[in-house]
Formats: sequence, C-alpha cells, structure tokens
Amino acid sequence: MTPKTTLWNDAATALAKRRSHWPATVERAFVDPEPTAGLNDYLRRWARERPETTAIHFYGTDISYADLETSVGAFAGWLLAQGVAASDRVGVYLGNCPQLTIAMLGILRIGAVYVPINPMFKSRELAFELADSGASLLLTDPALTAVVEAARAVPQEELTGAAHERVSPTLHVAYTRLGDMLLTCPTPPPPFPESHGDSPSDWSSIMAAAPVAPIRCDREALAALNYTGGTTGMPKGCEHTEGHMIYTALSTLQGQGRGPGAYSARTGAAHVSLCFLPMFWIAGEDMGILNPLIDGSTAVVMTRWNADVALALIERERVTWVAAQADNYVEMLEAPSFAETDTSSLEECVAISFVRKLDHELREQWLAATGVLLHEASYGMTETHTADTFTSGLHIGDQDLRATPTYCGYPVPGTDIVIVDDDLDPVDVGIPGQILVRSPSVLRAYYNKAEATRDVIVDGWLLTGDTGQFDDHGGLSYLARSKEMIKVNGMSVFPTEVESLMKSHPHIERVAVAPREDHESGQRPVAFVELHTHAQVSADDLGLWAREQMATYKVPDIVIVDSMPMTATGKIRKVDLMKEITAK
Repeated sequence: MTPKTTLWNDAATALAKRRSHWPATVERAFVDPEPTAGLNDYLRRWARERPETTAIHFYGTDISYADLETSVGAFAGWLLAQGVAASDRVGVYLGNCPQLTIAMLGILRIGAVYVPINPMFKSRELAFELADSGASLLLTDPALTAVVEAARAVPQEELTGAAHERVSPTLHVAYTRLGDMLLTCPTPPPPFPESHGDSPSDWSSIMAAAPVAPIRCDREALAALNYTGGTTGMPKGCEHTEGHMIYTALSTLQGQGRGPGAYSARTGAAHVSLCFLPMFWIAGEDMGILNPLIDGSTAVVMTRWNADVALALIERERVTWVAAQADNYVEMLEAPSFAETDTSSLEECVAISFVRKLDHELREQWLAATGVLLHEASYGMTETHTADTFTSGLHIGDQDLRATPTYCGYPVPGTDIVIVDDDLDPVDVGIPGQILVRSPSVLRAYYNKAEATRDVIVDGWLLTGDTGQFDDHGGLSYLARSKEMIKVNGMSVFPTEVESLMKSHPHIERVAVAPREDHESGQRPVAFVELHTHAQVSADDLGLWAREQMATYKVPDIVIVDSMPMTATGKIRKVDLMKEITAK
C-alpha cells in the first residue's frame, strides 16, 4: 500500500463520520444475502419462487420468470451448439428488447463474456469493438446487416489500437428482429415495424435448442467487456465480473432501503421499473436488467423514449420505479394525456440531470401531480459499473437542489469516495478536486491495455478524472466531467475517438474536437479541420462523410480553419479555437 492510499483510506473514514443525514432505512454496511450466487442463480430462484411474476413486459407481451429461465437456458444451449466456450467473447448489437436480456444471461450461463455494442454504431465503430474484443459470435438485428457486412471489410490499418488486427474472419452472425417476441397487436404500438417482411431471423431456431443449466458462477472471472471512451485513442473495454454486477444491484437496492424480493409499499406486489435507457449502456444495463433480476421484479422495457407511451405503461403496468432525464419528467407533465393518467402506483422517481438540471420548481410540480418526491440520480461511470452513490432520503430542506451543479449524495454501502488535489492529496470539505472511487465493482482492468490500467487504478482506487467536492455532511457534488468528455443527451463522446475517425478522411491534415454548449442536447462536438494543401472539400461534404462513419450523436459540427493554433510543445490550442467561434 502506498502512502497516498493510506491518506485516502483515512480521508474516507473521516468522511463517513460526517454523514449525519444517513437515512434510517439504509444499512451502512454492505449486505450480500447470497455471497456465492450468480445472476443465473437469482434467475432460477425467482423462476421457482415467483414463476408467474412478469420478468419483462415489452409492448403488451409478458415474459414470466419461468419463461425467462427457459429462454435463457435455450440460448445458452444454442451457444454451446455453435462452439462457443467459456471465456469466448460474444457481441450483442441490439436495441432494447427482451432478446438482449436473454442473450446476456445466456452468455454468462456458460461462462462466456458478454460484449454489449451500441446499435447506433456505424461500420468502423462496430469493427473496432468486434476486433478489440475478439468476438467470435454476434447477435444483431437484420436491419443492421449492411453495417455488419461493412464492418467485416474495414481495413486493418483503420483499426489502430485494437487488440486484434481485424474482425475475426470466422465471426458467426445470428439475427433476431426487435419484435420477434411480441404477441399479435402489440400495445402500445412499438417504435419499429411490426411487419418485417422477408428480413431474416434465427430466433425461433435459437429458442428451439435444448436448455442447459448454468455452470457454477465464478464471481471473479471476466464476464463482460463494457466499452467506454477515453482521453487517448479509441474506446477501451472495461473488464467487469458477475461479482461487480451483483454488488452494483444489491448496493443500489440497499441505497433505496430494500433488499432482494421486497414488495412495493404502494401496490403490495413486486416492484415494476420503467426501463427505456439504452441497455447496451451500463446505466441501462443496471436499471433494465440487473436491478430487476436481483430484485425478482418486473422490467417494463421500451425501445425508445416516448412520453405518451411511458404514461400509458405507468398506468397499465402499475409502474413503481422510474429513472429518467429531468427533461423527460417535464415532457410527461406537459403531455395532454397526463391529466387522465393514473400514477398512483409510483413509489420512487429518479431524475438524471444531463441537459436540464432537476430544480425546486420541477420537484414541486412532480410532487403535486403524483405525490412522489423527485430526487437526483447517482454518480457513476462505466469503470465502476455506475451507481456509486444514492440520494434517496437526502433531500432535507432541498439541500440536494442547492448543490452546484449536481448533488450525488452518499456513497452506497461498500463504496468509498474521496476528493484529492493535483498532487493526489485529500482536500477538506468544500474544496473541489478529483473524485477517487474504491468499490467492489471497480473494473479489473482495461482489456489488453496494461499501461492505461496502471494510470487509473492504484491499490483498488480508481482515479476518475472527474471533479467534485464534499459538503459538511459528507455528501458528494459532481462539478465537472472529465476534461475531455463531451455529453450529448447523456451519451459520452470522447474527442480523441472522433478525431481518430475524422483523421481517416484523405483530405484532412489535422483535426481537433472540442465541446460547445447546446440548449437541446446539453453539448455538441465541434471538429476544427485543417485540410491538406490543395484539398477541395467543404464543411458540408465532411459532415455528410462523418455521418457515414460514426453514431449520430458523435457527429461533430465542422469548422474548416487555415491552420491550427499550436503551443510551444506542439499541442493544438483548443481553447483558442473555441474562442474564435464563440466570438462570431
């Protein structure tokens, strides 16, 4: 243990003593009721104890825990029949649908590694994650066939930094349509075509495989590669285990004052969560898959956000728990159907402050309309499996809303957080600095990136690069993102990744990406481009090209410059570039 980590440990202990507002309903020590159980063990438990309870509701279709257990077993059996073995990586390139949950649990059931991939990715982005992870099989939507085939053809020189030179030439691709598990006449209507024409699907043959029982769970084994951007180069795979996943769900539930299997105080039945956050994203995975599974409760899954559909589902499915962006609550309040919607089942509502920040006015409006207090979501990141703090019960005198800019509350049981200065020494309360996190769900490593791992993990503490501060009662406030990260509608965009993609254009000499504020999305990336001598290409041309290379939320506004302002050490002065467009 280094002298610095001794100081961090002491600071964490001192902060814990300050937390006088700790809710009486939340145990301070982490409690794991089944220390050896894996996710499939929880699934089998609920299939025995609550076989008829709906595990997943999807546009009018109910999948019970008994049905989910059978489907997961069949998917695992099909994987084995394809030659997938323990430790093999399996990509899942899908939007929100029951098949995503079934695939994840089926992959873990045989000890393989789950690799969720953003379905908004274009071919080069997809190719990088397939090559980096070394995926041997991919489950995807037939609507994405063209992207998959283009990814196979991406030249190896465009995959710089990937663990493997190219997408595996033996990659097996299987298809499932988003609506493959829907009943006839789905309600509400889903945001994708109910009729798929001749588009291929392997789902019926996958589900026809003989179900297999799970292998014994090794909570320390690699179970998932959750990709995140970084301050250098292309995305990195965060190595997570089933132990990380289970701790995240259990500690999140504990922060809400309940344990697995608890029933709703309002409905007297199993809890019901509304889940529309993207489930390839780790926050969506936690809220839409892991928390409901550990809890034996119901996930009402939406493929895409829609305020009217959300309200209809809240009433019909007796939703008790919602996590949504602050803007989404405003949309629901302003929806014409809100006045006629029965929201009496709602028990806890969490606001995520991305574009709009939760404030006193919105809290009061939601409380008056539903009788439920709206509170902030937690602090977290892909490296920690997110959900590192809780805010439930910490709204005394609106202290959480007075924090600047975002109050994140107390660390969940089992997690420690400290704030340090540039020398990595702990600072006093009220002083801003870098957030450091130690928890049972901190990533094991960045996949195949030893140096990057050493840069951020010290004796089990994660150096997040984010800025925060503590108040007198030991509550964390989040002040700023990692200095390089751009947030577009809550999605992380890393300038270095966009720069890497843009540099592949034959007419670009140099490119620098920086954020600008945007009232609709929170922020947008701006790419300052210096062209090769005699290059004839417009900003509009580059913008159209960029849309073909990367997910829509990453596509930058293009500004062509004659030359880049440089520092004495040869770095581009992004601040000067931003000042120039701000002045216009």
